[in-house]
Amino acid sequence: MRQYKVGLVGIGAVGTEMIKVLRQRKFPCSEIRVLATRDRDEEIAGETFHVRATTPEAFDGLDIVLFAGTEGAKGASKQWGWEAVKRGAVVIDNGDDFRMDDRVPLVIPEINPEALDRHQGFIANPNCSTIITLMGIAPLHRAVPLRHMTAVTFQSVSGAGRGAIIELQEQLKMLAAGQTPTEFKAFPYQIACNVIPQIGGGKPQMEGYTSEEAKMTFESRKILGVPDLRVSTTCVRVPVFYAHSVAVHAEFSAPMTPARAREILSSTAGIRVVDDLDAKKYPMPLFVGGGDEVQVGRIRVDPSVENGLALFCCGDNIRKGAAQNAVQIAEKMIERGLI
Repeated sequence: MRQYKVGLVGIGAVGTEMIKVLRQRKFPCSEIRVLATRDRDEEIAGETFHVRATTPEAFDGLDIVLFAGTEGAKGASKQWGWEAVKRGAVVIDNGDDFRMDDRVPLVIPEINPEALDRHQGFIANPNCSTIITLMGIAPLHRAVPLRHMTAVTFQSVSGAGRGAIIELQEQLKMLAAGQTPTEFKAFPYQIACNVIPQIGGGKPQMEGYTSEEAKMTFESRKILGVPDLRVSTTCVRVPVFYAHSVAVHAEFSAPMTPARAREILSSTAGIRVVDDLDAKKYPMPLFVGGGDEVQVGRIRVDPSVENGLALFCCGDNIRKGAAQNAVQIAEKMIERGLI
C-alpha cells in the first residue's frame, strides 16, 4: 500500500485528536509533519514531534495537509491552505473559512462522498453540529426527501477549544469549594451549572440568528444538495466537556414512520440506534464521548407537521465532528483514487 506524507497545521484539541485518529485507524502515512506558529518540540498523543514553524516551504513534499482549526480559532487555512494546494498537497480543512466556497466540496464521507470527485485540491469539514445532525437525517432524506428541519443543539465546551475545557474544569472546582466564578474568558458568562443560548456572533444574512445557527442552514443545504431547504436552528452551549447533542424535528415529503427510520439508520455506517424509552436507553454525551459513532434515539412521530418525525442525535464533536471526519475524507479519497 502506498504511504502518504501528512501535514498537520495546529495542535490544539482537534489537532491532537487528528494524530490519535491517524494512529488508531492505521492511516498509511510515512510521515506526520506538524506545523504551528513556531519551532519547538511537543508531546502530542503520546509521541514527541518536532513542530515546525508554518512557512510556504514547510508544505513541500506533503501529499495531504489537515488543518485543525476549531470554530474559535480560524484563519490558518485562509493564510496557508491554497499555498499548500499550490505546492502539491490535498488540503482537508476543519475550519469554516471555505465551507461555502463553490470550489470546495463540503463532505461527510458516509453521506456525500461523490462530492470529492469534483475537488480542486481543497476539501472542507462541515461544522461539528452539522455533521452530527446530518448523520441522523441524511439517510432518511435519501429514502424520503426532506421538506423542513428544526434543530436545537446542546454543544459541549470542547467545541470552543482547549481553553474552554480548562475554564469549565476550573469553574466546577470553584463551585465545589463554595466559591463563585467571576472571571470568564472562553464564554461571556459562567458555563458551569448554566447554559448559554448563543454560539457565535450575529449573522447579517439571518436576522436574529447566530453564525453557528446559520451554519446548520447553509451547510445542510450544500451537503444535501437542496438549496432551498427550510432549516431553523437554536444553538446552546452546555456544561459538558465532550460530545454535542441535537434534538431534530423533521418534515418529510411522504410518511416516514419511526419503525422505518430505525430500520434505515440501523443499516447506515457510522450510526448506532439507541432507542428504548421504557428501558431508559437513548443517546447521551456520557456514552459517546471518545467514540466514533453517532447515536440516534428518541425516534417518534412529530404530530405538529404533516409527515413529521422527531429524533435525538449525539456524537463526539472532536472526533466525528472534526478530527475523525477529516481523516475519513482522506481515506475516502484514497479509496476513490483521488490522491
